[in-house]
Amino acid sequence: MARSSTRPTSRDVAQAAGVSQAAVSLVLGDKWRGRVSETTAERVREAARELGYRPNLAARNLRLGRTRTVLLVVPALTTEFFAGVYTGAARVAARHGFGVVLYPSPEGIGPARDPFASAQAALDGVIASSMAADALTAIRGDQLPLVMLDSDPEGSLGAATVNLDIADGVRQVAEHLLALGHRRILHLAADVPSWTFEMRARELAARLAAVPGTEIRTAPAPISIEGALTATEAALTAPGPRPTAVVCDDDKLAAGAYKALRRLGLRVPDDVSVTGLDDLALATALDPELTTVRLDAELFGERGMEALLAVLEGREPEHGDIPVELVVRASTAPPRTP
Repeated sequence: MARSSTRPTSRDVAQAAGVSQAAVSLVLGDKWRGRVSETTAERVREAARELGYRPNLAARNLRLGRTRTVLLVVPALTTEFFAGVYTGAARVAARHGFGVVLYPSPEGIGPARDPFASAQAALDGVIASSMAADALTAIRGDQLPLVMLDSDPEGSLGAATVNLDIADGVRQVAEHLLALGHRRILHLAADVPSWTFEMRARELAARLAAVPGTEIRTAPAPISIEGALTATEAALTAPGPRPTAVVCDDDKLAAGAYKALRRLGLRVPDDVSVTGLDDLALATALDPELTTVRLDAELFGERGMEALLAVLEGREPEHGDIPVELVVRASTAPPRTP
């Protein structure tokens, strides 16, 4: 086995041994007895020797129960969704004697300062949204157990991944609009390089492509009302037949779409139907109220914290995506007959 030119991490050891990072921590921390087999323990030790792995001394001091503090990294605090995630995570953490430090990426998406320097505290683990993954640069590797939220389970950075069933939510939206008779769809897509938004685009395109006669147009937009307004207005005034429905990647984009439609003299849903995703309080503040996909943010946070506790204790986290639900309101209707 060839040694890497960079310092190997516990993730490298886990991959080489074919086990989880939690199992590596148990074996190298001499806590494996009764939790993993002797054969597995020897495989981990052999992989560590072959790779030249040396445990981080700082990480040794972050054993479960030493600080009982978890870092929750989110892209921003500008929507109630991440507040719900924090509430759910903190609720479960409190039941187990843990505290949760909330760390928003300063620019919403992108690199962040070292959370160790900002928090001035040692941590037992990290829960992070994939949208804030760039903020994890300072804590990747073997320093802390990591659970990823809303992240590709095949390429996740973490020891565990927790997802909402967003793909099913997108399918529910598509099926609802198709059943109403819509065949020309505008996808108002969040202009964010994130797995969750890429997956939404793929699912929507695949579902619509399965029905003959459908057309889909994509308009990227920043996740802001003004950005959505500009993108929607440009898309709806472009040459060609006007879409009869706008599918938005979140409720804030839907609010921008509403403003664009009114500016163009179009009515929701008489002229154009609109759907969102999140079911924020904003959804019922809009007029007409927004058809959207309800995501249980608090349950999402609870499951993320439960997964991290399982990783810290060397247990297998619960599997399966969290169900979501389409909430049909007054923003969708059959398309007007030409």
